[in-house]
This record gives sequence, C-alpha cells and structure tokens, in this order.
Amino acid sequence: MLWNTIDIDETAARNLAGRPGVSKVCAQLLVQRGIVTSEAAEDFLRPRLAQLDNPFALKNLEAAVNRIEQAIEAKESVVVFGDYDVDGVTSTVQLVSFLRSLELEPRFSVPRRLDEGYGLSRDAIDRIFGGEVPQLFIALDCGTNAHEPIAYLRELGVDVIIVDHHQTKTVAPEGCIFVNPHVNDPADAPWRDLCTAGLVFKLLHGLLKHRREAEDPRVEGIQLKDYLDLVAMGTIADLVPLHRENRILSWFGLRHLRANGRSGIRALAEVSGIDSGQEMAGADISFKIAPRINASGRLADAALPIDLLLQEDYSICRGIAQELDGINKERQKIERGISRKAELRAASEFADEPGIVLFGDDWHPGVVGIVASRVSRHFHKPCVILGAEGDDAKGSGRSVASVNLVEVFQRCAHLLGHWGGHPMAAGVSLKAVDVDAFRECYLEALKTLYPGGLPEPTLQISAWLEAQDLGESLLDELDRLHPFGQGNSEPVFGLRGLALEEAPHVFGEGNFRFRLPASHSSRRGIAGIAWRMGEPPVVGQKVDLAVRFAWNYFRDSRYPQVTLVDWKPAEG
Repeated sequence: MLWNTIDIDETAARNLAGRPGVSKVCAQLLVQRGIVTSEAAEDFLRPRLAQLDNPFALKNLEAAVNRIEQAIEAKESVVVFGDYDVDGVTSTVQLVSFLRSLELEPRFSVPRRLDEGYGLSRDAIDRIFGGEVPQLFIALDCGTNAHEPIAYLRELGVDVIIVDHHQTKTVAPEGCIFVNPHVNDPADAPWRDLCTAGLVFKLLHGLLKHRREAEDPRVEGIQLKDYLDLVAMGTIADLVPLHRENRILSWFGLRHLRANGRSGIRALAEVSGIDSGQEMAGADISFKIAPRINASGRLADAALPIDLLLQEDYSICRGIAQELDGINKERQKIERGISRKAELRAASEFADEPGIVLFGDDWHPGVVGIVASRVSRHFHKPCVILGAEGDDAKGSGRSVASVNLVEVFQRCAHLLGHWGGHPMAAGVSLKAVDVDAFRECYLEALKTLYPGGLPEPTLQISAWLEAQDLGESLLDELDRLHPFGQGNSEPVFGLRGLALEEAPHVFGEGNFRFRLPASHSSRRGIAGIAWRMGEPPVVGQKVDLAVRFAWNYFRDSRYPQVTLVDWKPAEG
C-alpha cells in the first residue's frame, strides 16, 4: 500500500494555528477539510442548530407538510413504509412518533427482505393493507424508482408521499409528492447530502412550524432536539458525507444519544457493550448499534428495531435488544463462514480481474453485503456478492475509491431485476441463470470505464507526529472534529522510526496488542491494537507506523490508544 502525506496550504494552517484553542495539528486537519478561515473554523468546531436552513427550501417539502396536516385534521388512515436499514428504521420511528403526538395512529411497516426484496413493491403494499386501503401512504428511504408500485397505489385511490435520498435510474416518479434533494434540488444546497433520517427531521421541522402557526396545543411540549439521536444514527450508519447540515445534525445528535435517555437506545447500548458513562462516538453507531439494527432486517423481522425505538418500557426494550443481539451473533457466524469461502474464491478466480462477482447457492442473501465489504477491502476491488433465493440471485455490491458502482450497474441493467443504491454501495437482484452473463458484463464495464486499471490503494497520512505528541490534549482536539465518517475521515497519523521495546501479544486471526515506547506524555507508552494485520513488527526493529488515535473505554474508565492501520520498515 502506498503512503501519501496529504498536501495542505501551509500558510492557511499557520494562520489558523494562531487562534486560541487551535494547535498546529488541529489547524492542519481543518485545512485538509477545506476550512481555511477563522469563521469557517468556528462554524466547524462549534456547530449551531441555527445554521440549519429553512426546511421549506427543500423542493416539495411544504406540499408534503400540507398533505400530512390534512390527514391530521381529518384523522385519516395513514401508512408509513420505511426501509429495513438504520436510515429507514430511524426515519420511520421519527415520523410515527411525531404523528402519534398529534393524535394520529399510523400503521407502519418495512419490507420483508426475504419475501419482498428491497424497497417498495406491490407484494409489500398488499400485505400491509390487508384489504384496508389507507388514504395516505408515506414511503421513507425508498420509492424513488418505484414507478409501478406508485401507479398501483394511485389506482387504489391512495395519495402518496415519497421522502428519499437515493438517485433516480431514469426519471422522477409521477403521481406523488416527491421529496428527494438528489433529484430535485441544486447541487450546492446545504441539505443536498442529507440521508432520509435528516430529510424526515426537516419534514418534522416544517410540520412543527405550521402547527405552531396554527396554535395547535398538541405541539406545545414537542422539542425537535429530542429526535436528533435518531437523526445521528441514520446519518452515520448510512455513510453519507458528514459535512454541511449532516455535520450539524450528527454532531448534536451524538450528544442527545445519551442526554435524552431513549429507552430503546439505552438497552441497545447495554447489550452492545457500550459503557454507561462514555460519550457516544460515530464508531459506536457504525460498529455496535447499527449492526444489531441491520441484522434484524437481514435475517428476521426488521419491524423489531422500530418497536424497540418506539417503546418506553425499559424492561420490554431490554428483551427486544437481547433478541436483536442474538440475531446479530447469528449473522456474524453466517457471515464468517461465507467470508472465508468468498476470499478463497476471489483470490483464485479474480486475481487478474479489476473486480469480483461471486455467487453461492447456499449463501444467505441477508448477509452478503457485509461479506462484499470485507472482500472489497481485502482485495481493493469493487465486489458483488450474491446469494440464492429461489430462482433469483440477490446480493450487494461494495466499491473502492474512484469506482462508481451505479455507473457500472447501469451498463449491466439489461441483465438485472431490481437494483439501486449509491456509488459506493448498491443492492442488486437478477435471475440465477444470468449470473455468469452478469459477471462478464460487470468486468467488461469496469475495463471500459477504467481503461487504465484501478488505482493502487493509497493510505492518506494526515500528519506526521512524534510519540510524545500522542497525549490527552490531542485527543481533546480530535473530539472537536467528531463525528468522523464519510467526508470527514478520521485522521491517520504517521510515526517514523519507532522500535517496539516489548513483544506484541498476538491473538485471534492476525490481531495483536502492543505498546509504543515511553515518552514524556506517557511514561508507560501508549497502548496499541491491530486487527487482521498479520505478523507484527519484531522487538527492536525500526518501523514507520500509520495509526488512528482515540480514547478506549473499558469498565467505566478510559485511556489513550492507537489503532494500527499499516506499518513498514523504517527508511534509511
């Protein structure tokens, strides 16, 4: 792997470093994020909810608010339909909870993944309605490309609102109120990259504004900030860029995850092993909370986490959280088995190809997305993993930097049934008999779109430090840059010419613990952990290390820890 030190405007960094509370390292990190003025630095380091734009600036959002208000006033029958991932779940919980506070009791549902597939479908509509057709249907985090299901709903006499952030494959849907900034709004709009949880928060903001103008007494006790925990979960888990309005919402939302004490989140945090005294970080959502919510949609009933997050009785929440934890452990077991097989096959079958497509007739379609992520990272190639479901092959694709999966899939659309997603992650289904043809088309599309081949994987070094720089003051500054994620990557620091003084402790498959040499900031040396890194450096060998630096929480205490990203023998 190539190591590349990120170039910055040194003059801008020196100017920022002169501000109170901004060190040289923090200034470098800010400039790397395009923040070069004192005003921009202040906005980034101290976000304010007042910086959020008027919700009615989103195209069609006011029309959606007006139609929902009509349903509230007339006490209409309403169905809320969300997706089965964290973004869809948290979007659904927000809207259902808000409507309940306005004395409306909407029915809510998500797709049954193994029976109905991804997104909005006629099968899902028929199941949910059960012969009882509502007056209003609101689809969240899906529907942008559901032209036939929307037409079916209109034939039944149902009004339709779509709130989604996925890209359209052809044209925008007709016959509905369609809120989707990726399709409708300017590219420079600060809300352009909101996931659906963020868009629903905007919808609630608009509803609250209208209801307050109407002097509706039912909204007197509603505080929008009480929904920010859900927005942060959906935003961080859905891997949308954490800048502009996404940064504001997720920054405040992480703080509200603990502050508002939602029973379902407390129960999920407990079964996830998150210490009760620690602040929530983006990684806690990505690697602990989100997998337990997503596992339900992959293997069981995705309505479970919605029930959990709507429930106020902690004892009930605890039971649901334990059930989700059990489903997640089952998911992990299935995923590990498939991953081993997939990596072996990828190494032998696609060594000289720009991408990977693997199909297993005994692979569970509900976990192949996670396997695709593992295989894609391991081989640094865009990867599609497919499992069997009857006569169909269903699965997920995961990409690498600079490769747009949506463009690749568009060139193979004639072989695909349902498909959709983002440039870095997409879901796909096709006939099992067409897998071989799809594999050939997929590889050919990659060769056509990227004739020079895929770029060599590169590790971006944010700054080079000395071991003594790794102290609590740096951690305090890094905390101000949170949450890390898409568009606000966690910095990777380089350390040159270090030699371990004690042998690393090896455990598991390629994992090891180690300790950096002592320095004036840490007499014992900073603790370190490495995951799936293979052989560790030997004692006394001078090496260059690439590390992430964060607090590690353990039994209601915390200590600084580096996580090894890569290492190589020191030069010279």
